[in-house]
Amino acid sequence: MGTHLREDYGALAFFKAQKHAFADTLKRGAARESLVDALLGQAYDSFERNVEIQGDGLPPLACHKGCATCCTLRVTATAPEVLMIGRYIRWSAGALREMEIDLVERIYSADVKTRGLDEGDRVKLRLRCPYIHKGNCLIYQVRPLACRGHASYDVRTCVEAAGGRIAEVPYSLPHMTVRSLVQNAMQAALRDAGLAFGLYELNHAVVLELQDGQACAGWLAGADIFASARVHEVSDEEMARTYDSLNAL
Repeated sequence: MGTHLREDYGALAFFKAQKHAFADTLKRGAARESLVDALLGQAYDSFERNVEIQGDGLPPLACHKGCATCCTLRVTATAPEVLMIGRYIRWSAGALREMEIDLVERIYSADVKTRGLDEGDRVKLRLRCPYIHKGNCLIYQVRPLACRGHASYDVRTCVEAAGGRIAEVPYSLPHMTVRSLVQNAMQAALRDAGLAFGLYELNHAVVLELQDGQACAGWLAGADIFASARVHEVSDEEMARTYDSLNAL
């Protein structure tokens, strides 16, 4: 995992190196539940290190602890991320009860309101993410790449955008670019390994994970266990063609 995305190391080469690294991880951990931890540890570490490199010399981010202005957007996640979040929710159940937070009920309630909405309709709904409590993310340690890759240089414009008054926000390009490359490299490696590699709407996918005590085992066996939460802006066929074309370059 020593590959860095620099100006002298193009995006395609970075994608291929990342995919190769994910493929190695998949081979070593095939059919083991620890594979989820290995894949995401690799993905999140690569994301953080390369964002730091790409962001060198750029203005400081406006994002800070307690700011949840953008947390009304639709969030998509890969199967490993959904599995990790489900496990984290069960692990933190005791601490959440002490805080008098019923996170599972929050997620179920949000899913009822957001299921089937596209990205535009989700923005119009302006419904706060169920994981947000007093401005802080209850699953921050295991938040998906989609959340990690969404960062802004200007809080004021984020507030205006959240209110529907403007459409453009000065997002961090390094965050968006590195997130896309790392996530797509992992998806491409999952596809080659015969595992479900799509993206899922987070609320409904987590509901499915919480309802299925064998979700991880099913995914490791090749089942698309979160299929009803799939986001279909890009079809599996189109994604597969894209990955094949990149492999051929």
